[in-house]
Amino acid sequence: SSAVRSLTSRTMTGISVSPAQRAGLTEIPVIVRDVNDRTALELAIIENVQRADLNPVEEAQGYQQLIDEHGYTQADLGQVIGKSRSHVANTLRLLKLPPVIHSMLVDGDLSAGHARTLVTAEDPAGLAKRIVKEGLSVRQAEALAQTPAGPTPAKAKSATSAPEKDPDTLALEKLMTDTIGMIVSIEHKGKGGTLRVDYRSLEQLDELCRRLKDER
Repeated sequence: SSAVRSLTSRTMTGISVSPAQRAGLTEIPVIVRDVNDRTALELAIIENVQRADLNPVEEAQGYQQLIDEHGYTQADLGQVIGKSRSHVANTLRLLKLPPVIHSMLVDGDLSAGHARTLVTAEDPAGLAKRIVKEGLSVRQAEALAQTPAGPTPAKAKSATSAPEKDPDTLALEKLMTDTIGMIVSIEHKGKGGTLRVDYRSLEQLDELCRRLKDER
C-alpha cells in the first residue's frame, strides 16, 4: 500500500498513480496519514527508494538524502526499507565512484555488484571499462580490484628472492581467488603451511564469514 496525506488537503504525496493506471487498476490500497510537509517528503523518499525500477545511483542518492535531511543512520534506514545495514552501506559507497561509472550504472552497462567492487580499486574507471569489455564476473572484478597496479622496487626484489611455487599451488591459489573474489596465497612449510586471504573492506570479510557459515 502507499502512504498519502488526508484528502482534505487536496494533495496526494508519495503515491505511485501512473504505474497503477498502466496496470489497469481502478482502486489502490492506501494508508491515510495526517502529516506535515517535511514528514510527507520523508515518506515519499522512503517509498521511492524501494521502487523496483530504480537504478543503483538513484537508490544511493535517496539513501543519502534520508541521512542528510532526515537524520537517519544506516541501521535505521535498513530497518525502515527492509534491507541489511551492509546493503545500505555498500549502496552509499557507489556515490564515491567517478561520474563515468555512475553513467554506466544508469545506462545499465554495469551492475551494482560490479560497481561495489570498484570502490577499493586503484583505477575504478579503467577497471569498469575492462569489466564491460571482457564481460567479467563480479568475483573476477573483486580479484582484479584487490590486485595492486604494480609492485614497488622493494616488493619486486623480495618476490625475486622468494622460492617459486609449484604449478599445483599456483593453480589452487587462482581457483580459490576466483571462487571467493579475494586474493588467496598459500605457503607450504614442511607438512603444514599457511593459507592467507587478503580482504579490502569489512564488508568483504563479512561476506566471506557468511559464505563459510553457509557451507557448514
